[in-house]
Amino acid sequence: MAIELSASEETAVDHDFSVIDPHQHFWQLGHGHYPWLEEPAQISFRYGNYNSIRRSYLPQDYRRDTAHVHVVQTVHIEAECDRSWKFEETTWLGELSRTFGLPSACVAYAALGGTDAEEVLARHATSSLVRGIREKPAAAASAREARRGLPGSMDDPAWRRGYRWLSRHSFSFDLQTPWWHLDAAADLARDFPDTTIVLNHTALPADRSAEGLAAWRLGLELVAGAPNVALKISGLGRPGPPWMLEANGPVIRDAISIFGSDRCMFASNYPVDSLVGSFDEIFACFLAAIADRSPAEQRMLIHDNAKRIYRLDATRARSSVSVPPRGNNEPDAFP
Repeated sequence: MAIELSASEETAVDHDFSVIDPHQHFWQLGHGHYPWLEEPAQISFRYGNYNSIRRSYLPQDYRRDTAHVHVVQTVHIEAECDRSWKFEETTWLGELSRTFGLPSACVAYAALGGTDAEEVLARHATSSLVRGIREKPAAAASAREARRGLPGSMDDPAWRRGYRWLSRHSFSFDLQTPWWHLDAAADLARDFPDTTIVLNHTALPADRSAEGLAAWRLGLELVAGAPNVALKISGLGRPGPPWMLEANGPVIRDAISIFGSDRCMFASNYPVDSLVGSFDEIFACFLAAIADRSPAEQRMLIHDNAKRIYRLDATRARSSVSVPPRGNNEPDAFP
């Protein structure tokens, strides 16, 4: 299948692989409650205004957006619904999965620093759809303000008490944090080697200055030293310019060089990243960025790694997982 890049690009990319999308969202406004989508005021977000996605987004919408790409499985990542609705979101996703075949698995929410974290994780573990948990630990708004040991951070003993229960259920942890907290992520991975950490959105390299990218690469190199950390290459849009290979290709290639092709995954972050590009544009640019990789590596990056890391062959969420060893400057509270 050939997918043309945006008009500003001249490259077309062919691929014959099935695709797994390990980071996408569904929501139905009025069913449950999504404060960031349904309340009048917008939250601060790295892409700026997001009015165009303040509407229901369901499997049929995703299938429309991905019609030119052979997506065979997806992983739904918790969509910032009202926190009292965390179990209901998973139940609703199960209904969608039975009806539409999507999502194939999900990453649910739990407040790991809560006194009921053990109970919440145990209840999530009763769902065959749940593969892991995402909760965004406390983070600083810039590298200059970053401090270790703050309440709710990856260093917080109360938060870590909840985190340690993940391995009991073979849950992975989706970590969304900016690169200036990757030193804490590296320590977390080392201290809990039985829990797989999946780093979201390429560690948010929003600062594309030479200095910003150099610091981002150092952070990735630090956390990549832990063999139980994987990386989702997604969320690379910027406010204003469209999603372009020229801007994002070097970031993609650096990320893969640091983590290795066996621990990186393409992910769409749809529909959120529809704010910066169509699915076809984002996917085709990713393929163009990895065109020099072997077919086997390309297949790992768009299919095999996601299947292994999120246990998409498993019949129950409790099945084991392992990650093989490697061969705006503001964090947002947004999917």
